[in-house]
Order: sequence, then C-alpha cells, then structure tokens
Amino acid sequence: MNVVKYILYCRKSTDEKDKQVLSVEAQITELHEFAIREGLEIVATFSESRSAKSPGRPIFKEVLTKIENGEADAILSWHPDRLARNSIDGGYLIYLLDTGKLLDLKFPSFWFDNTPQGKFMLNLAFGQSKYYVDNLSENVKRGLRQKIRNGVWPSQAPYGYINNKLTRGIELDPEKYKVVRKAFEIFSKEKISFTDVSLLLAKGGIHKRSGKSVGVSQVHKMLTNQFYIGIMSYNGEYFEGKHKQFLDRQLFNRVQNKLEHKTSSKPHCHDFAFSGLMRCGECGASITAETHTKRYKNGKSQTFKYYRCTKKLKPCFQPYLEETKLKDQLIGFVSSATLPQAWRKDWLNWLERDKLVDQQSAQEFLIKLKFEIQTIDGKLNLLLDSYLDGTIDSQTYKQKKNELFTLKQNLENKIAKINGGGSSWLEPMTEFVHCAIQAQKVARPDTPSEDLRIFAKNIGLYYDPMKRTVKIQ
Repeated sequence: MNVVKYILYCRKSTDEKDKQVLSVEAQITELHEFAIREGLEIVATFSESRSAKSPGRPIFKEVLTKIENGEADAILSWHPDRLARNSIDGGYLIYLLDTGKLLDLKFPSFWFDNTPQGKFMLNLAFGQSKYYVDNLSENVKRGLRQKIRNGVWPSQAPYGYINNKLTRGIELDPEKYKVVRKAFEIFSKEKISFTDVSLLLAKGGIHKRSGKSVGVSQVHKMLTNQFYIGIMSYNGEYFEGKHKQFLDRQLFNRVQNKLEHKTSSKPHCHDFAFSGLMRCGECGASITAETHTKRYKNGKSQTFKYYRCTKKLKPCFQPYLEETKLKDQLIGFVSSATLPQAWRKDWLNWLERDKLVDQQSAQEFLIKLKFEIQTIDGKLNLLLDSYLDGTIDSQTYKQKKNELFTLKQNLENKIAKINGGGSSWLEPMTEFVHCAIQAQKVARPDTPSEDLRIFAKNIGLYYDPMKRTVKIQ
C-alpha cells in the first residue's frame, strides 16, 4: 500500500483582519503535532505571508506544481481558508481532487473526506471564506466612504500631516508641517527646481517610506495637492476636509501659477534677455532670437545676437534686428515713460484715494460673493437629497457636485484674494507709477539687459519689428 505524501502549507496575511488566526510558527507547530497523532508523512513544509483573496501566491503555486508533478499527493493545512479565499484557487483544488492528482486534504479544524459529500462541504468552506473577504472589503469601503463624507482623509496623510492611530484622524506634524510650508513659500518666490524642493524636504526630515529622498513626481504632487487648502478628491468626487490647514489660498495659488508657467516654459539654450517680451507688428507671431558668429581672417571671432519674427502664423517680410539696436530703442522708450519726481506726491495721493474707494467696493463685492457661496451650498444640499432619494444616478451626482464644488472654490479664491489686499488694477498701477518715477535711472546704456527687460515688462511694452519701435501693451 502506497503511503500518502503530504505537503504542509501555512499562511497568514500581512493585512490579516482576523486577529484569531494563528501565526505561521504556531500553525507549523500545531500541524506537526497533528501529523504525528494521525501518522501522516510530511515530505515538505511551505509557508508564506500573503493574502489569499486573489490568485498569484508564489509559494502556493509551488505547492500545486509539486502536486501536479507527483512529488506529493496531499496537503496538510490549518483550515481551508488558509488555502484559498478566492474562487480560482478554490476551484482548482477541487479540480485536482476530481482528476486524482490530489488525493487528500487534512485540516485539524475542519473535516474533509475525498468523497462527493466531502468536496461539496469543501466547496462551501471556500465559498464562505470568499464571502468573508468580499463582505470585509465592502465594509471597509463603506467605512472609508463615510469617513471622507465626514471630512476626514481615509488614507495615508500627505507630507506635513500624520495619521493619529487613536482618533483615526489627520493631524499636523508638529515639525514637518513647517518644512512643507517653507517649501511652498520658497518655491513661490525663488527660481528653484523640484530637485531643490526634494533636498529641502530631506533636510527637514521628510523622506519616502523607504528612507530615500522624495522623488520629483511626489514633489509635484505635493505642490499641487489641494488637501493643503482643505479640498479632498476621492474616487472622482470632491469633499471639504475638516483638518487643520497651514497654507493660505494666496500662497497655494501663487505656487500653482508658477507651476503653470514652469510647465509651459521651454528651456533656453542661450541667454536672450528680451525673449518673450515681443510680438511681430506685421503678422502677430512671437519673436525668436538667435546668434550669429562672424569669424575674421586673424582667427578671432565675434558673436552677435539678433531678434526676428518666427513667421509661423502667415507670410511675413520683417528683417532681423540686432540686440544692441533693440536695447537702444527700449532705453529711448523707457526714458519717454519717465514721470518727473515733482509729480510723485500727487500720483501717490491719487492712488491712496483710489485705494480707499477700491476697498469700499471690495467689501460690497465680498458680500455678493458670500451670498453666491450660500446659494451654491443650498444647491449642493438639494443635489444630495435628490441622489439619496434615487432621483439622479451616482455618475450624474458626482458630475454636478464637482461642477458646483469647483465654482464654490473659485469664489472662495476670489474672497481670499480680496482679503489679502489684492486688486485687479490698483497694484499694477501703483507698480507702474513707482517704475515710471525710477525710469530715468534705468534708461541708461550701462543698464544690464536683464534689468531693462524686467523694467520694460513691468510698464507693459512689446516690440513691433515692422516699424522697428517699442509699443506699450
């Protein structure tokens, strides 16, 4: 009589929710004792820490391969749910029993006999295990959905926050939130790369879980994460978070504006001071710059910078213009835009008067914006009632909710800008007046080209190559 050869298989999931499941070591000990009592021959022992809710366990696959190759005839395990919690693995085990490649299954905590009735009971056990996993998953998802509705982020906290295991909420990290805020502030003001931000985060003790520096993609995700201003996006739907915020909307919006410019800007291989300042007066296309090198017979060379129309919109017949001539024109125009020092007091007084009028108008506009937000909140409540009553489907609810939510955020951004003292015209006008008063100091041949460019941009200039002149925008 041939002796049945058993493979001992143990498993415990790393995310096991059933706290009563024995550890792998305990399972091995109990199963060896069970094998001695029952007189079972164990030819191999396998264990792994892997979930069985989906196929793909490498150690379990190795066990099945040995069964198929005839190296063993049976499996010894603690319970059927250690072998399978999905329909594919469970069904394949029953298939091996049907084909005779698998002769027996033994469990200390479950009865099995290789008979039609035994396989029927085994199939029920596998089905019950799958139901447990499915039901657990659904309950977890339901809990996460309710958590996000309550304004609490249900996943890993972003940089600057920590997950409180006691309250199961999100709280500020006492030290690291300062590092994140500093990263936003520096990025909004200075010309730094994502790598520079990553180094700044590392210096402040913020790393990936692996201990490595935060990657460029994670830096970009952090800088664009609306969680920092109280907006959470989960499963395609927007929610308002109740967590404490350490960034204001103005700072966040400045970073977003800089990111948009950073994305749209192309790297320059050459240093052209007046690039981006001009547009063609004949065809309206942008102006590009290039260098030409003139080589002399004595072996020396000289490089010249020229500006010309890209001619990408339509045929254009404008010629090149050398950079030194363009700079002379800009100096002349800046000089003509100079305001006399004697006018300084009057202009600043007029601006102060207009500032008071603007503030009064801003308060009236604030009242209007807040009323619009209240109206949107009412619409959101009605929309939720319609969804709960079954009047509208889930997809329509999400779409309409996100539209209203985005509109509300735009209004709140406007409120933040007004509260921060922002003005659509007063600040630029004040800057223009200060620049115009200082124009005479800038309109000099020895002024660096980059300084001249910044000044010209502040007072609103563009170059018209058709007439070889600079115009105000």
